[in-house]
Amino acid sequence: METIFDWVTVGIFSGLIVLFLQRSTEEEPRDSMWQYLCAGVGCAVANYLGNEGHIVFSVLLIGLTLGFIWYFLKPLEGLDK
Repeated sequence: METIFDWVTVGIFSGLIVLFLQRSTEEEPRDSMWQYLCAGVGCAVANYLGNEGHIVFSVLLIGLTLGFIWYFLKPLEGLDK
C-alpha cells in the first residue's frame, strides 16, 4: 500500500466484497458472478496501470469500473427496506 492507486482500488474492491456478501444472503440472487469478476479485474488493472505511471489510463479505468458497478450492480438499490 504505497500509492494512491493502491488505496483507491483496494477501497473499491472492499466495497465490492461487502456488496457481494450482502447480496449472497438473499434467497433469489439478482447479480451474476461475472459482474463481480469484471469489477474486480477493473480494480486490479487500474491499480497496475497507476503503479506503472499510466495515470490518465488508470483514472479513466477507475471511473469506468465505478460506472460499471453503479450501472450493473446497483449498490444503493434496496436500502430503503
